[in-house]
Amino acid sequence: MTPFKDLQALALDVDGVLSDGRLYYGNNGEELKTFNIRDGLGIKLLQQAGITVAIITGRTSSIVARRAQELGIEHIIQGREDKLSALHELCAQLELSTEHVAYMGDDLPDRKAIIAAGLGATVADGSDDVKAVADWCSTKAGGAGAVRDLAETWLKSVGLWDQLVEQQA
Repeated sequence: MTPFKDLQALALDVDGVLSDGRLYYGNNGEELKTFNIRDGLGIKLLQQAGITVAIITGRTSSIVARRAQELGIEHIIQGREDKLSALHELCAQLELSTEHVAYMGDDLPDRKAIIAAGLGATVADGSDDVKAVADWCSTKAGGAGAVRDLAETWLKSVGLWDQLVEQQA
């Protein structure tokens, strides 16, 4: 039986998962982040398969809100270092138990949420303490296709990948 079978939602950390974890600051105080376009397509494919994708992040950034809007992500919880309580809040909003939600994070603030989730996932360059408790670890680093790797693995394991590939123009 696939560990992805009963999952209905995916919650993602941002820094170190959707981005490479580096923060860029301009001379005028602007903050910049980079996002991997393949991660974005992976998110869209999950959504096409009926999986709700959400963001839970410790920082607050208009850049994250913009990226979420571009990807059609409606559930965004920003400025929350306590990722476990944020995960419970998300589950309440979605009317799901944590066993039906996957969570992908990379560092110590994500650890409890990874343990509580139905599937705890991390990135190749995640902290060793997070890797030790994760159910699944990508071969890709954060910001370098780890979310796409998770999406492909998930969709292949439930038999939807080939159909979604065929639907792409």
